[in-house]
Amino acid sequence: MLARSSPEDKFLLVTGLRELGQVVAVTGDGTNDAPALTKADVGFAMGITGTDVAKNSSDIVLTDDNFCSVLTAVKYGRNIFDSVRKFLQFQLTVNVVAMFVVFSGACMFDDAPLTSVQMLWVNLIMDTFAALALATESPTDALFNRQPARRDDKIVDSVMWRNIFGHSVLQIIILLVILIWGQDIFNLSYEEGDPFFIDNAYLEKHPDTTF
Repeated sequence: MLARSSPEDKFLLVTGLRELGQVVAVTGDGTNDAPALTKADVGFAMGITGTDVAKNSSDIVLTDDNFCSVLTAVKYGRNIFDSVRKFLQFQLTVNVVAMFVVFSGACMFDDAPLTSVQMLWVNLIMDTFAALALATESPTDALFNRQPARRDDKIVDSVMWRNIFGHSVLQIIILLVILIWGQDIFNLSYEEGDPFFIDNAYLEKHPDTTF
């Protein structure tokens, strides 16, 4: 806590913390807070009692002059950051699995398990529903229990890479088992040369096909 500090003292404190790799937020309402508000990663200015100079130097203006609004901003900011991480982990996992299955399926069989249009449909459904599910997740007070993220923290960290490759291997094994032994597992009747999907060429060779 600093008392009777000059604008230069505040500016030096923020600069020193940033050089140490910390993410700095500054609150202020006066003209003397402007240098520190500008230098900080996030500047909060008071909307009622704050000066125009402080408001222009800050990133966020608290319209109610309530410091509890800072906590609300932090909670929603951390929730958005977590949602982005979850979506990236989900996307990378599914894309790794899809590319590996299509490539390996094309190498093992005469035809790829999924066509280009089907892959686009997979991405469309995957992107839409995953984005809606993660974007609508409400923040909780448990987000305050962890330390703030550092400036050099990666958005995709080692734990996420471990989860991505772990889940990818599991899903790849399950899908390859279905591709290779799915006929016996699900008691399906089809010939070895039949395509993975019904097209016009298949209907011309098998006019008695019913759905």
